[in-house]
Amino acid sequence: MKKICIIIAQISCAAFLFAAESGVSVGIRYYDKRLYYPETGDILVQITITNNSSEAYRFRLSDDRAFSLDFDVRTLANRKVEDADILVRKRTRRQRVFFREVSLDPGESLSFVENIREWRRLDKPGSYIMQAKFYPDLFNAENADTGENQGFESLAGLTGETRGGAEAFVSNRLNLHIRAPEILSSDGIPVALEEETQAVFYREHIPPDEVVLWTLQSRQRSQWEKFFLYLDLEQMLLRDAARGRSWRAASEEGRRRMLAAYRENLNKQVIDGDISAIPFEFTIERTTYNSDEGTVVALEKFKTGDYTELKRYTYYLRRTGDIWLIVDYVVQNLGTE
Repeated sequence: MKKICIIIAQISCAAFLFAAESGVSVGIRYYDKRLYYPETGDILVQITITNNSSEAYRFRLSDDRAFSLDFDVRTLANRKVEDADILVRKRTRRQRVFFREVSLDPGESLSFVENIREWRRLDKPGSYIMQAKFYPDLFNAENADTGENQGFESLAGLTGETRGGAEAFVSNRLNLHIRAPEILSSDGIPVALEEETQAVFYREHIPPDEVVLWTLQSRQRSQWEKFFLYLDLEQMLLRDAARGRSWRAASEEGRRRMLAAYRENLNKQVIDGDISAIPFEFTIERTTYNSDEGTVVALEKFKTGDYTELKRYTYYLRRTGDIWLIVDYVVQNLGTE
């Protein structure tokens, strides 16, 4: 019986080394990529093990993937992200690790989905790079790479490498961006965040013509968060009589949902298309206001095929505290040129 075990172990080791030389690969991709925020929402990644060799490839796969897989996640400054608490608990307690023997014939693949948050503590906004490591002879403390700043394995590491007598396959890299959580103003509307630096834009005490200038320039640049900054979404929503009736009948939670849906539909240009249309050129013609209300008139030009459409927009603004907000607008079509 001992001789049989030794032969199996030798075959297993030979298979691992053969795979490293002749085409077993591990690849990762997002399972359902979405916007990610600190501490909330799963970050699902699909791992695929593929046998590109000409022989069957055999390996062990633990029932708990924490003992077959690891993720190296680093900041752009090459600092390794800490282990998630659940991973630490799994790997430090005394337990039996159950696994099954898997055999992949030439050309076959095995895929499964894992949540990166169960491996790494991603509780801070920022940009990261991640890479998976697959241990076909199971993970243990000896074969794990614990170096803080050694950097990623070579992308040629789709072939394997040996650590402490056990082989590890490394995958391709994925970029991961954790966005800063939305910051709400006093009226519950998110303030704008600059896309690259995540700097916060707050509503400022600026006159009505500058409010319209900010809004139009933000729309030209497709900076949606900045575009919404000086729109009073509640008043804009209430411009429609049917929406107004639904608003008055809704609960506080229902009104929040209505505002969120209205904001999303404006973003998609499903409703109120005139306010979210993109002018390639505009001129502010006239501004009038008193202590509480203001009007700004702007001539805006839009490209339509070979023609240029001219429209005159009249924006109505209301002062709330020290802040001017757009509450309504009308559009006059002036023909083409």
